[in-house]
Amino acid sequence: MDGSIESRVSHQVDDWLTWLPRWRPGTHRGRTRLCRTCFGSPVIAAAGLTTDVPHAVQHALAMRLKHLIDAEVDEFTETHLPLLSREIQLNEERKAASAYHPAEGLDPAYTGLDLDPPAAPDAPYLFTFAELARPEASVAAPLAPAPLTDAEKAAIRAEVARADAHAALVGGRVCAELVRHRERMRTAVAEFVEPWVLALLADLDTALDSPLWPRNI
Repeated sequence: MDGSIESRVSHQVDDWLTWLPRWRPGTHRGRTRLCRTCFGSPVIAAAGLTTDVPHAVQHALAMRLKHLIDAEVDEFTETHLPLLSREIQLNEERKAASAYHPAEGLDPAYTGLDLDPPAAPDAPYLFTFAELARPEASVAAPLAPAPLTDAEKAAIRAEVARADAHAALVGGRVCAELVRHRERMRTAVAEFVEPWVLALLADLDTALDSPLWPRNI
């Protein structure tokens, strides 16, 4: 697995480095909640991107590596954890009953973010992606599976624990491999991200020094 992890992490870092020159500061309203994927992420820490890096830049890397880890765990689950694999398949079938999935197929830079930016108090949305993603009441829900026995529940809990342990193992190896790419990632951030941040700070400084800015507040 080590060789596979090394090559996959390297590929994801290369993909992120290819995307990075296209990054631009967002012009929409900022997030109102901390991103659970990025805040305190060991992946971001291993990459050396914890401080002085915009969230969108962190998120684009974190989601690429999350997909990598998820794929490894999915493969392990399908191969070694039949009960858990079956429950996941049934859950996917239930989700498929929903007619619209706006969060699927997004670029990693946008995966996991809020579907809709916060609306202005005086300008509510006519509709939101989150509303469209809700299944229609007229769509017939799939039949509920038979209740699990106590033995099956215990077996599934044991398989979930094994899946969690495997995810932690893969995540640790991903982080260890990321450290090897830290220097080139930091170099790319300095080249492609920091100039935009400095330009924004300069614009803010100019705006604050404007004679139109109220002085006696």
